[in-house]
Amino acid sequence: MQEVGHYIGGEHVAATGGRSQDIMQPMDGSVRGKVALGSAQDVRKAVENARAAQPGWAATNPQRRVRVLMKFLDLVHKEYDELAELLAREHGKTIADAKGDIQRGLEVVEVCIGAPHMMKGEYTEGAGPGIDVYSMRQPLGVVAGITPFNFPAMIPLWKIAPAIACGNAFILKPSERDPGVPMRIAELFVEAGLPAGILNVVNGDKEVVDAILDDPDIKAVGFVGSTPIAQYIYARATASGKRAQCFGGAKNHMIIMPDADLDQAVDALVGAGYGSAGERCMAISVAVPVGQETADRLVERLIPRVESLKVGPSTDSSADLGPLVTSQALERVKGYVDLGVEEGAKLVVDGRGFNMQGYENGFYMGGCLFDDVTPEMRIYKEEIFGPVLSVVRAPTYENALQLANDHEMGNGVAIFTRDGDAARDFSARVNVGMVGVNVPIPVPIAYYTFGGWKASSFGDLNQHGPDAFRFYTKTKTVTSRWPSGIKDGAEFVIPTMN
Repeated sequence: MQEVGHYIGGEHVAATGGRSQDIMQPMDGSVRGKVALGSAQDVRKAVENARAAQPGWAATNPQRRVRVLMKFLDLVHKEYDELAELLAREHGKTIADAKGDIQRGLEVVEVCIGAPHMMKGEYTEGAGPGIDVYSMRQPLGVVAGITPFNFPAMIPLWKIAPAIACGNAFILKPSERDPGVPMRIAELFVEAGLPAGILNVVNGDKEVVDAILDDPDIKAVGFVGSTPIAQYIYARATASGKRAQCFGGAKNHMIIMPDADLDQAVDALVGAGYGSAGERCMAISVAVPVGQETADRLVERLIPRVESLKVGPSTDSSADLGPLVTSQALERVKGYVDLGVEEGAKLVVDGRGFNMQGYENGFYMGGCLFDDVTPEMRIYKEEIFGPVLSVVRAPTYENALQLANDHEMGNGVAIFTRDGDAARDFSARVNVGMVGVNVPIPVPIAYYTFGGWKASSFGDLNQHGPDAFRFYTKTKTVTSRWPSGIKDGAEFVIPTMN
């Protein structure tokens, strides 16, 4: 049985607390191994290693730092298939989806190869008489990331790559549900030439999280997860004087206008709503058809598509979606479906009774489709994080726009239409951080930033793109004057450029 401890100072290290948790294989409900649940002592050991290694790494010029990233990319591509299968077996998503998880992470690594350019400061010659002013970006020191189960490759890479490219040392606390890929990522970075101690992995639960948040030597923390935990981490991290970027839950709407290509819209809803069993923060969970006729036509086409979704084990290349991550997640999602029925929503496709022949102990659920959902229902207000799509009928475009604007979460949103004016107006007025126009999952490409609004995000800067380099560096501005032999005497007023 696999035993996963910590990775500190370039070595595998056993935990000190004596606690552990099973690593499950969702497709058949078997136990793959055990992962250590670390302690504050483990975090402190990682911090001490990081502190010792970071000054030398910061002194390494940016071009040499990114050569490590380039070598890392090469190593990952050589074992891409093995990583994808490991990810799929621990998480439950299909292998094809696991490869997408890895690829979206690698795209951020590729962008971070441009760190020498992104780290450049500014320079003004002759800002005053004999005075030059310039700025420089310098690393923060030791930083940390707390990442979720649903993207065990992508989100750790979104945080690790820019942090180390900027010259920081990084401590990763991955999800204890699927720690295998994050651990392998750390090993591959060291194989690529990253100095020991620059990337450390400490596995664990709340005890490790709190130790990271309270440690005075950790200067910044990034988090992705649910909104209540994002709020908690943001409040505790900032109270400790840390920078924090914390991304929470989502309830992503897709507005379908009467003029939309309905076949395209249905394809988009099925893929974005049920892919990865709905366990994505950018999944479409609310379809908003505008007008009664649009709604009737949409639901009529959705029903057979949802009924025909192929649910299968992660290793089945023909499966549309695999199991949920744990038995607890499965029961939670089923509970929301039960609640929706109690609240009066119309359950037109019921996937609760799905049973996977030969994998009866796996955490499977078929797709569920609700119609006639209203904004007062909890299944509309709360993030379900499963293969459940709700149809909320809107009589007009303005009603549809208001639904997205009034919801407390503002991660992603999409509009499907052939009308450029409608798309332009929607993009300008919707109160959501990421917008798709005929694109159901508007995750920006890696050189733009990723982040939601409202209760989906806490902090001033987003993930990847230019914001990542701003988040992981501090700006120093130098005002310089070289003596010219002229003595002006003491000045007792604040310097100006007059």
